[in-house]
Amino acid sequence: MNDVVRTHTQGRVLVVTLDRPQARNAVNGELARGLEAAVDLLETSDDLWAGVLTGEGAVFSAGADLKAVAAGNQQELVTERGGFAGFVQRDRTKPLIAALQGDAVAGGMEIAIACDLIVAASGARMGLPEASRSLVATGGGLVRLPKLIGEKAALELAMTGTAQPVEHLAGLGLVSRVVPTEEVQGQAVELAERICANAPLAVRAARRVIVDGADLDERQRWRLGDEELTRIAQTNDFAEGPRAFVEKRSPHWTAT
Repeated sequence: MNDVVRTHTQGRVLVVTLDRPQARNAVNGELARGLEAAVDLLETSDDLWAGVLTGEGAVFSAGADLKAVAAGNQQELVTERGGFAGFVQRDRTKPLIAALQGDAVAGGMEIAIACDLIVAASGARMGLPEASRSLVATGGGLVRLPKLIGEKAALELAMTGTAQPVEHLAGLGLVSRVVPTEEVQGQAVELAERICANAPLAVRAARRVIVDGADLDERQRWRLGDEELTRIAQTNDFAEGPRAFVEKRSPHWTAT
């Protein structure tokens, strides 16, 4: 994408790597533009069905580059479509897994929780230290965390500013897997590949009901699920699934 965001593909999985290890993968304008472009690639390529987002070095991301903020360049950290880091408010349709090889704090945590699933290294921490610097976490942490882990746990993170171990956050349902550091990316890719083994349009429909339905009441969520099934029933893959079962073979998904 550019010098600070790298991408490579593994089958149908796009692996995106934040590559500013000397700055703890802090978000500057170049990283925000690169991450937005990586999501564009994932969303627009018919050959890519899921993504993994990780970081180079010992830290996933320390959030906003405070040198850029101090220089008055804070607006460069935001894009029109993605918000902070070109990502946290971005509309997406395809699954994206955060692979935390190290700490994810401040805006780094907000990037991670904007992903659909999180695989984290044992001993890594996540936190929102903004209040300790007289700042406010505006990259989604204060918005998403109450729904993800409950109001009280979110308040503790936000008001104490103390990073918490991923093992604890896994117990709250925020982190999907905690694994040895050297296995983080491999397990995240393996999880993405398991997702890609399923019918891609059905996966995206399920994601849409859960994510887009989060703010709907129960009746509206039922309706959204029915609407998605009606739409999927018109696809070739809807016919391929039962046909492959009857013929005792693996299905061949075409995303059509």
